[in-house]
Amino acid sequence: MDITARARGTLLGLACGDALGRPVEGWPRSRIASEHGRLTEMQDRGIHGLPAGEVTDDTELALCLARSLVESDGFHPDDAARRFAEWFEGDPTGIGGMTRRVLSRVATGEPWDQAAEHVWTQSPEGQNAGNGSVMRCAPLAIRYATDAETLVETSVASSRLTHWDPRCTHGCSALNLVVAGFLRGEADPVSMALERLSDDAPAAVTVALREASTTTDPTMLPVTAYVVDTLEAGVGHALLAETAEEAIVTAVNNGGDTDTVGAVAGAVAGARFGAESLPAAWLNELTVRDEAAALAERLADQAG
Repeated sequence: MDITARARGTLLGLACGDALGRPVEGWPRSRIASEHGRLTEMQDRGIHGLPAGEVTDDTELALCLARSLVESDGFHPDDAARRFAEWFEGDPTGIGGMTRRVLSRVATGEPWDQAAEHVWTQSPEGQNAGNGSVMRCAPLAIRYATDAETLVETSVASSRLTHWDPRCTHGCSALNLVVAGFLRGEADPVSMALERLSDDAPAAVTVALREASTTTDPTMLPVTAYVVDTLEAGVGHALLAETAEEAIVTAVNNGGDTDTVGAVAGAVAGARFGAESLPAAWLNELTVRDEAAALAERLADQAG
């Protein structure tokens, strides 16, 4: 399988995980089982009241980043921040608290780095390290799939557009190193990621990767919006599954922050198994299918 098929799998998997998990976001596993049995099909309504196949901020911000990378031929934080602020002004669906607080300041003209650092320093523990940057960072893994040093640097910088905490910045690096490893067809991307993470990466991030690679029961993977939990769960579900579809379904049916954990699991599993491992029924309903596939292909071309 070539990198282009895996790249399409990455962005389409991310979007499918977001769309499948969106209607049951915040539900415990027991409620999903009670109302849906095992949720395997795109649903309408739900928490945001949207049609089946619609996505939320997870995918929309990933596509903003992908457009910036493609049209600027690389990562330029000012351009990405401008696109994020324009997206924010369109009253988006499902935006996280920290992202909202940062982009509301950027939209009024405050420099993005000043806004992001200020919001982080003013946020108490428990509200300062959410998964709002790790959910959107996968386009960087495609663009810099063959350049680990630049991938680490840009992953950190991309997170800081909204999420300044080191667990977020290095969490993005960790996830993208794993995704890039799968894009290159490596057998053990997690070990490679652990070797290439910066020396100053928080221990919580490296522990999460190790836990993801040793977990044998997907129902024991975490479900919260804490970035370290989402990193562990997204990678863990992708490693345990036999297809991208299985990784996404298992992640979503575990409950909790279903759209974001589903999106992260989908990005990793899509890179591992390729777009062909996603159900045609999902892709037919996915509203962003064509753009996500086209951006993935252009990013893969730039990476080559």
